Amino acid sequence: MGFIDADAHVIESPLTWEHIAEADRKHTPLLVTQTWGADVKSNEGRRSVEYWIMDNRTHAKDKNVGSDTTVESREMRDVEARLAHMDRLGIDVQVLYPTVFLRPALRTRDAELALIKSYNRWLASINAHAPKRMRWVAMPPLLSLDKARDELQFCKDHGACGIFMRGLEWDRNVADPYFYPLYEMASELDLAVCYHSGNNSITHHDFFTEDTTFTKFKLAVVGAFHSLVEKNVPGRFPDVRWGFVEISAQWVPYVCHDLRYRLLRLGRRIPDNLLKANHMYVACEVTDDIPYILKYAGEDALMLGTDYGHHDPSAEINAFTLIEKRDDVSPEARRKIVDANPRALYAL
Repeated sequence: MGFIDADAHVIESPLTWEHIAEADRKHTPLLVTQTWGADVKSNEGRRSVEYWIMDNRTHAKDKNVGSDTTVESREMRDVEARLAHMDRLGIDVQVLYPTVFLRPALRTRDAELALIKSYNRWLASINAHAPKRMRWVAMPPLLSLDKARDELQFCKDHGACGIFMRGLEWDRNVADPYFYPLYEMASELDLAVCYHSGNNSITHHDFFTEDTTFTKFKLAVVGAFHSLVEKNVPGRFPDVRWGFVEISAQWVPYVCHDLRYRLLRLGRRIPDNLLKANHMYVACEVTDDIPYILKYAGEDALMLGTDYGHHDPSAEINAFTLIEKRDDVSPEARRKIVDANPRALYAL
């Protein structure tokens, strides 16, 4: 049995944008430091002073950073340092997700294409250091779907094991037929479609204040799961695997119960094991009531992530040590959560 970290992060740095094509240099993000004004506290209570300016939108760089990791490892300035830390934590594989792109960082098609291509090439260079241990989810050019096939093929060829999406994308529900070509590509390339806690709707994101992150980030992805099942999107793409990451799994019983009776009114029945039937996987947290969730999710759907690099309610650097101490979860269920299930989702 190995430990597969289904949700680890990179913290973007100027190194991330070194791969921007010469013709697209005008889109290079600015990294600025606050020198005056009211203090903004990080999630750890420190003063947050670094910000990205990307496509005329401003985003904190250091607000959700955990001090239980070094800058060299979380920003991938030293991949060997990251691997050494994984060894100490007993983690065999990490699946890497972005940080700045968890929110609507960009506004325009050209900026999106330029910056996600640079990000993907940065992740490809990280994967080259440890192809079997540093896997990652690719950023798709959602405003340039005509270019997505070639971009995703590059990512697949360089260690990507999934496609990154947020709960809302460009003011569209993820069950919108607009995304069907992307889901078809996921099927063809054998890449999981991974909805991470996040929101790429400027309208929805900016409506809520900074202290309502649960509503705009977490619930957006719960809603994505609900919409996909309600609209039978997995039925349209039966070979696609779907992941739901960093939103706990405590909501699974509620949503399964709601869908069962909502769809019955429409003359549709859902299978007893909704997640397994639709190739859906959910990252749980060590504080979840896992025995209760397993009654609805089954043993073949839950995974575990550390949220490596971040400091928020989902972050637990010692998640794998802690779950091994859970005596209310059978050894077989634990084995699936830490190894078999994420291995299946990401086709590792």
